[in-house]
Amino acid sequence: MLFTVILTVSVYAQTTQQASVDSFDKYAEAARVTWKVPGMSIAIVKDGKVLMSKGYGVRELGKNEPVNAETLFGAMSTTKAMTAVAMGILVDEGKVNWNDKVLKHLPEFRVADPYVTNELKVRDLFTHNAGLGNADFLWAWTPELSADDIARRMQYAPQAYSFRGGYTYQNVMYLVAGKVIEKASGMSWEKFMAERVFGPLGMKATFPNLTLSRAYPSRSSAHFEIEKKVEVIPEMEADSIAAAGAVWSNADDIAKWMNFNLGNTTVNGKEILKPATLAEIMRPQIVIPTAQFYPTTRLTKPHWTTYGLGWFQQDYRGEMVNMHTGSLAGRTAIVGLIPDKKFGIYIFGNIDHAEVRHALMFKAFDLFVFGDTNRDWSTEAKALYDGIVATSEKQVEAIKAMRAQNTRTTLPLETYAGKYSDPFYGSVEVTISNGKLGLKVTKDLTASLEHWQHDTFQANWSKRWWGEDFIAFQINPITGRVDSLTLSGAVLKREEKTN
Repeated sequence: MLFTVILTVSVYAQTTQQASVDSFDKYAEAARVTWKVPGMSIAIVKDGKVLMSKGYGVRELGKNEPVNAETLFGAMSTTKAMTAVAMGILVDEGKVNWNDKVLKHLPEFRVADPYVTNELKVRDLFTHNAGLGNADFLWAWTPELSADDIARRMQYAPQAYSFRGGYTYQNVMYLVAGKVIEKASGMSWEKFMAERVFGPLGMKATFPNLTLSRAYPSRSSAHFEIEKKVEVIPEMEADSIAAAGAVWSNADDIAKWMNFNLGNTTVNGKEILKPATLAEIMRPQIVIPTAQFYPTTRLTKPHWTTYGLGWFQQDYRGEMVNMHTGSLAGRTAIVGLIPDKKFGIYIFGNIDHAEVRHALMFKAFDLFVFGDTNRDWSTEAKALYDGIVATSEKQVEAIKAMRAQNTRTTLPLETYAGKYSDPFYGSVEVTISNGKLGLKVTKDLTASLEHWQHDTFQANWSKRWWGEDFIAFQINPITGRVDSLTLSGAVLKREEKTN
């Protein structure tokens, strides 16, 4: 009789679980269409089992190749948790301590503040609170810079706020963490990930950077909505900051990664990471102000928002959630874990900032963890994020409405041409051709400059999905010559011509 009861309960649980899978499957496809996402790939795990590993839509708009569980997507910043695990392996081996000073492993590393340089710990590389501002321009503007070049540039990085006294998302510090892994292990970050993390987990279709992934046959393309039309765009490379966001994977492999992070750290009889080390990675390290967390908190209303080592964290319906998004031009990803319920979901997307990822993550939490089918997360999240976009567009229009009409530049246009540079930001060249100014950052990144007002120009980027920027020239009040320019908050000094 007892056996019959247990069997009946087991069959009921399996039937209920399959019903949840079927319900979520239909919901995900409808949401994909609503949010105009060409293709998605989703993996769901619970209690050590894979409940779903499936693709939706197409790899590339205009073609008939469907996305499936094997289709390759970018993992982007969800890579950060992978780098944390790699460091954790070295911690387990006694080669690194989370509280080691970075100088112990990288004696040549510097930031502008000598105190921060001396006190920066390995742990600080993972928590976005070293006092440094965002430095993504170092790799996004100039992808030809190597990882070593970017790390050296950090010696000019000024403090944006007090050391360990705030929060600013910082990709370059993960690059530095990758350098620590290289020094401590004696192998490149890419090789370490392949041999010590992906290999043991059986992640055979996961690659540590774009370059190594290119040979994989089934891969998605990046898309961007430009002037209300979704277009395929060139792949954005993040190989120079690989430890921060360069991994490529698919649904089948990423399911193994999630199960590992849900406590299954012994695989095929071999312990890859000590449970205590995984617990430290997942332990809240810093508090993030709600205003600097994901906008979805307006819907979830968490009591706390924190960051672990490579994980954003919040509470949801009384449970701790470890999560992280990944974003590069034309791509999105999100991973969400509820550790105490042994549940995880990962969503890949092949269009820029498709925030349906948040909607589907919380919908899955409701369905599979809390047995709640009522809330329409896609509709709520769509209204939220459409509202954010509308507000942003109104702000841009308000700025444009303030444009001073019928103004002229202080000096003739040709006097603005020349090279401008800064040890931290690098250099750009202002060109003149046929009576119009242009901006050259690299051979692949240029902008046409349209006079806006006074000595300010609107920069229209050659990468159309970058949109517009303003570039302002400063005139030296004593010499009367162009002294510097400001672009995206960066001030670059005019280089003096030499004979």
